[in-house]
Parts: sequence; structure tokens; C-alpha cells
Amino acid sequence: MFLFEVKRIVIVIIGALINAIALNFFFISADVYASGFTGIAQLLSTVFSQFFGIDFISTGILLLLLNIPVFLMGWFKVGKHFTLYSMLSVGMSTFFLEIIPVYSFSDDIMLNAVFGGVLGGFAVGITLKWGASTGGSDILAMILSRMKDRPIGLYLMIVNGIIIFFAGVLNEPENALYTLLALYVATRVIDGIHTRHEKVTAMIVTKKTEELSTAIHQQVVRGITILPARGAYTKEDKSMLVVVITRYELYDLERIIYETDPEAFTNIVQTAGVFGFFRKEQLD
Repeated sequence: MFLFEVKRIVIVIIGALINAIALNFFFISADVYASGFTGIAQLLSTVFSQFFGIDFISTGILLLLLNIPVFLMGWFKVGKHFTLYSMLSVGMSTFFLEIIPVYSFSDDIMLNAVFGGVLGGFAVGITLKWGASTGGSDILAMILSRMKDRPIGLYLMIVNGIIIFFAGVLNEPENALYTLLALYVATRVIDGIHTRHEKVTAMIVTKKTEELSTAIHQQVVRGITILPARGAYTKEDKSMLVVVITRYELYDLERIIYETDPEAFTNIVQTAGVFGFFRKEQLD
């Protein structure tokens, strides 16, 4: 587990580095904006520079300041472990944004939007895959998913819509279009690395039914259905645990299964929609 945590920390730091490279080498120089709180930090940096002549408040510092209240909410609502890794990601992103100079490889805004989107999406994807986040909207999405069964994508779409709108207002209208292109590319890359589905269904075949269901309930606030199962080859009686989770809980579930029953067989499938009880509290 120690080596696993070390590898996780290294992955989070690499993700922060790649995210900083995407911003300083592609997005910032071309006035193309990233998604979520990173894009909001870029917008605020542009406003301070253009309208108030304040150039010393960089995108990295603004990103860190915007995430402080979100970290406080995540600490109590999501979990200390996840929030600590997210703090590490944002802190390292701020550090790399400060030490890496803003540089433009090309004057072609489309190239900057595409390559920045690919790098930014890759950074977010590997960070999510290893159970952390790049802060901001990811943590808010986790909080919303655990509080209410809301369409998380709608909230993220609203935030990104605001970013796209102001990208055109503060710069040229075409900057809004290229920002939209960058967000689309980043989303597709994240989907390819992590998962494209907002909700997924996990079907877990295990012999440790009680231990595994208890461990899942302690970490993931979802209802579980237990079905009888039998191995066709071994003829052993087992159980199948069926649970619907959000994409932000997938890492937690994988970790719980690995720690509780490494021999369990798990199948993850797309969930198009959920009707009826989804949260465990609804059954209480």
C-alpha cells in the first residue's frame, strides 16, 4: 500500500505538471480558456490585467485561492483522503504555473486549442483515474453527487458556458469558438482515459458478501442489491452485489474491492438512467 500511495502521489504531480504545460504553452498565450475553475482563474487574470493593470496576480495564484473554499467543503462532505490529494494536485499546479514561463509554440490559435485540450484532458483524466481531482468543479461535482442525485453535467455545462461567453467578450468572438473546441477535445480525452459515463453499474461477484457490502456502505453512499450466484466451473455458491455509482466514486469502489476481496470479479457497465432509489439514505 505504501508503494501504491507513492505511485499515486507521483501520478498526481505528473498530472499537475502536464496541466501547467497545457496552460502556459498553449492556452494562456492564445487567449483560449480551460474548463472549470482553471478557466475561471484565467478569466479573472485577464480581467485584472486588462481593466485594472494588475499583472502580478497570476493564473496559478488565482486557481489556488478559488479552490480554498472548495477544499473546506470537500474535507467535510467528500473525505479527507480525496481532498488531500486534490489539494496536492492544485498546489503543484500552482507551483508549476509559477515556475514555467508562458511561451507560445505557434501563432495558430486552433493548434493551441487542440494541443492544449489534449494535454489538459490527459492531465485531468489520469488524476481522476487515480482517485484525486484537479480541484474546483470536480470536487463540487462529487459533493453534489453525494448530496442529491442531480445531473452533474448540467452544472459543469453552465460553468463552462460562462467561460466560453466571457472568452468572446474579453477577447475576439472567435476565442469563444476555439475555447469551445478546446473544451470538447479535453472532454473526449478525459472520457477515453477515465470513463465517459456519468453513472455506471458495478456487478461484483464475491464470496465475502457481508464484508464487502459493509465496506462499500461505509465509503460509498449508494444502495446495494445482493443476488445469489454460483460458479459454473467451481460450483461454489457466491453472491452478486449490484450497485450504481457516479464516475467520481469509481476509484473508491475499485480500491474497496481490492482491499476487501482481491479475488472478486467485477463488471462495470454503462448506466443510461436511474429510476427509484439511488442513495442509501433513501432506504433508511
